[in-house]
Amino acid sequence: MTRYSTPGKAYLSSDEIRPLAARSDAMGLWMVAHCWGVIALALALFALWPNPLTFVLTVTLIGSRQLGLAILMHEAAHLALFKSRALNEFAGEWLCGRPIMAELHAYRHYHLTHHRFTQTDKDPDLSLSAKFPTSHASLKRKFMRDLTGQTGVKLFIAQITTAIRLAGDHEAMDAAKTDAAQAFKSTELFKSLATFFGVILIMGLIGEWWWGLAFWALPYLTWFQFVLRVRNIAEHGATKTSQDPFQNVRTTQAGWIARTFVAPYWVNYHLEHHMIMHVPCWKLPKMHDVLVAKGLGGRMNIAPSYRAAMVEAGWRST
Repeated sequence: MTRYSTPGKAYLSSDEIRPLAARSDAMGLWMVAHCWGVIALALALFALWPNPLTFVLTVTLIGSRQLGLAILMHEAAHLALFKSRALNEFAGEWLCGRPIMAELHAYRHYHLTHHRFTQTDKDPDLSLSAKFPTSHASLKRKFMRDLTGQTGVKLFIAQITTAIRLAGDHEAMDAAKTDAAQAFKSTELFKSLATFFGVILIMGLIGEWWWGLAFWALPYLTWFQFVLRVRNIAEHGATKTSQDPFQNVRTTQAGWIARTFVAPYWVNYHLEHHMIMHVPCWKLPKMHDVLVAKGLGGRMNIAPSYRAAMVEAGWRST
């Protein structure tokens, strides 16, 4: 691990980092159980009071927890979800990644490259942030495509066609294991497809036959894509293209509504995460306090809300 990918070592001592980086199997289990528990409670909400309002609420809650699963897979990619490596690998792959059409090992390779080359020409995520700030009209179109399912359907089809192409090309599959951009495109998509549709089937067996389509596929194609974009914009959109760890990433303050529907599991503390990427997400608020106590708060790129972060990216506040 280079100093470049762990800039927090320049500001925090080993004695300060060690307790922050300590992982917990109990906390990892709680977060995974909480995520799936919220999904179950959202289904129960609609089952008890089926109406248009609870339908929309259930879709948005489950879509936010699909993002939660992505965040917990991200934790596992850093070996920070559980103290046990075996638990990290199993839960990150089968309880978090596969149900949302993601592959832990491919994501890990891709994402660690992002950490190493954050906001530089070698950053595989640069294409996500380089387009911001943009116009209000452009941002509105992006959000509408997400919320109407256009983005989700397009990505879903692209994933399947890419998997088919790689499955018949051994050289391409080998390249996918070593190249960051290709590694993010799963070479084992059909395992993820089976898991994704398995969740749909289970929901259909629990409730009405259409529940899985309405409460797993629909959130995945709509609200999940929307909050995933909002998260990506907030983290690196309209930040500096530089190696300054205080300015090439953003932390966004989040109240309980934002944490429920947009930013679960402390994902809003993204600057702190980039400082020391193996600190578990639930300890990032503590790390934030430590950095502020050291007088570094004035250097940190912090948005007061997700709305403010979207305004920086091009959304008009009025």
